[in-house]
Amino acid sequence: MDLSNLNAPEPNKKKAKRIGRGQGSGRGGHTVGKGHNGQRSRSGFKEKFWFEGGQMPLQRRIPKWGFNNIFRTEYVAVNTGTIQLFIEHDKLGETITLDDLRDAGLAGKGDLVKLLGDGEIEAAIDIEVHNASKSAQEKVEDAGGSITFVEN
Repeated sequence: MDLSNLNAPEPNKKKAKRIGRGQGSGRGGHTVGKGHNGQRSRSGFKEKFWFEGGQMPLQRRIPKWGFNNIFRTEYVAVNTGTIQLFIEHDKLGETITLDDLRDAGLAGKGDLVKLLGDGEIEAAIDIEVHNASKSAQEKVEDAGGSITFVEN
């Protein structure tokens, strides 16, 4: 069997009902199945999927909430526990650059990386990040490592 001898299943072979072809056609005389007058009966009528028939639409009924700071700096969070796991599985070494984090899949290209202190770290690492929490700095320094901060 190949693409040249495929057949459509039976229901798909049903002919479309031709509307607007006279009174004797079953559907198609006079109003053509669209009822009498009104916006929906006109040619070219298209309804937006969010239209609610003149009722106040949902996006206008719900109150505005929150604030979006356009100057916010977004960081990708990398935890010390995650770094330790990657070191144990030989996906990261003792010296970790931003490129190493990207290659390991912990950050993407152009992402700003922040080291957070969730989890324990035993390895003495030298790591490059854009920012770090106080707890992460303490844990890395207690393990005998150091953090180098890179400019954004």
